[in-house]
Amino acid sequence: MTSRAPVPTQPGMMILMNENASSGAVSARVTLSSRSFASDFGLASLQPTRERSLMRSEFTHKMRSPAGTASLGFLLTLVDYVTSDPALTVSAPDWTATQNLSLHAAGSVRQGPVLIDSNLVRVGKKAVVVSADVYDGCGLTDLGEFAKTIDSAAPPTGHGPILAGRALATFVRLPRAAATGADDYKPEEWVGRLRERNIETVDGDIYSRLAMRVVDPAAGIVELELSPFVANMIGTIQGGAQALLVEAAAHAIRPGLVATDMQLHYLSQVRVGPARSYADVVRDATDHSLVNVRLVDAGDDNRLLALTTVTLQRAAGLDNRVDR
Repeated sequence: MTSRAPVPTQPGMMILMNENASSGAVSARVTLSSRSFASDFGLASLQPTRERSLMRSEFTHKMRSPAGTASLGFLLTLVDYVTSDPALTVSAPDWTATQNLSLHAAGSVRQGPVLIDSNLVRVGKKAVVVSADVYDGCGLTDLGEFAKTIDSAAPPTGHGPILAGRALATFVRLPRAAATGADDYKPEEWVGRLRERNIETVDGDIYSRLAMRVVDPAAGIVELELSPFVANMIGTIQGGAQALLVEAAAHAIRPGLVATDMQLHYLSQVRVGPARSYADVVRDATDHSLVNVRLVDAGDDNRLLALTTVTLQRAAGLDNRVDR
């Protein structure tokens, strides 16, 4: 499921455009809102070439995990946004939908802003693959300088961006008509242009703002309603919001640990809602746990939405990671 970056519609307004893995009919009762759970991210993006896109996001206390680092679901939301730009650019006039999304930690984001460098890996007739490196900007905000710094291949000096994780996204191609408003979202026309979005206040942290309901923490059962606040272009729950639901489920079944790595395989769209998670612990070790989380559409006969795997670490262990 692909999350499209916010697109200004009127001054002070923005909409988040997102596609889920394509499947049949979807709910028609939920539409886009001018405000979303990502309205305070303050996103800026720059496509130096058709095959590459850079993104910057604000990082405030509201985006932090229980360990004080950037929330994994928050980072995956950003990855989904930035990787979609090269995918859509090379796929035009087709549209794309995210099929698989993964993020593996190399470190953690503690200072910010979050900076991401995404690059096209492969273009096929049916699928497009894009990679992304996620950085703690450590105070750097200029995307042009960010590109120069990481392109220089100079050894780390202790200053400047620090690699926090590596991600990979696979997109499937589909007709552009599948997405309402797609004609207003044309990354192929934005190459070489810096785009910045207004920051709008959003109540609550990255988790509480979604109003998720913890039904049974021991089983990792958490629910997220389908609403305009988390809806995408086709009226279903955005991929980033579903990643946050998965993160919340993993935290619920293993309290005291913090999600650091996630793989998501999107299978279908939320038609009715709520989206409901079920979690199973695969492995418990002294310093980490591995959890499988599946998402279903509880209002549509528990139809399977996504299969995911999450690695959680003890908060103290996050300080021992080696930044590469």
